[in-house]
Amino acid sequence: MEKVRKAIIPAAGLGTRSLPITKVLPKEMFPIGGKPAIHYIVEEAIAAGIEEILIVLSRSKTMIMDYFDRSLELEAFLEKKNKSHLLEKIVIPEVKLFYTRQPYARGLGDAILQGKEFVGDEPFAVLLPDDIYLYDQFSPLAELIDLNSATSPNVLALKKVPFEALKKYGVVKNTELSSDVHHITGIVEKPESQPPSDLAVIGRYVLSSDIFSILEKLSPGVGGEIQLTDAIAELIKTQACLGKVISSERFDIGVEDEYVALVQRIHL
Repeated sequence: MEKVRKAIIPAAGLGTRSLPITKVLPKEMFPIGGKPAIHYIVEEAIAAGIEEILIVLSRSKTMIMDYFDRSLELEAFLEKKNKSHLLEKIVIPEVKLFYTRQPYARGLGDAILQGKEFVGDEPFAVLLPDDIYLYDQFSPLAELIDLNSATSPNVLALKKVPFEALKKYGVVKNTELSSDVHHITGIVEKPESQPPSDLAVIGRYVLSSDIFSILEKLSPGVGGEIQLTDAIAELIKTQACLGKVISSERFDIGVEDEYVALVQRIHL
């Protein structure tokens, strides 16, 4: 398989689950241990060998661009005040960052479609910034890329989810290959009843660039949005897709209790 070098981070959402603070502060900038949430996402991508990242923004999220830019004024101030030791705290991650805007909030699938030219014909990764994983050695994305390079052009991160919560996720139909690897034979977005399994897709994907031609033709699905899940359902009719159950602890920063728990864990 061709090496996965590029990743898309869709960060154009309105953050309605975290209102009212997201009226002025993007949820991707929620502080966790002195760094914003999206910094952890970028670090995970780098740890997995990603070389180029496209962050998909909306008009109101230029703060994310500012964060990953140099601040010459701040650097000069720290040096002048003999606080050069603080410069290491504002070092920009060593990866090529690109930005584009999603003109309208038309769903995750539409946000990913904004990266068609950026990706070209290469395989690519998707990292959802709501989902923060705490891991020791191997990042969740690295696990997916390892599986991709060995066996399958498409790999999804999976977690077992309680039955009552499955209606919030994309849920897979699967054939178990091992204790943590599954062959994906179907996928449904936010099933209201009779979910195909208890395995939900959680925030990390490695996908073939063929997904873009499907997204371009896709009709709106759940919520009137272009759903990435629906495009994956079409893609796996012609291409292999595996799911990897991620053992690392995962926190959804759009859920207040989980965000607070994550902040507490980071400070331990």
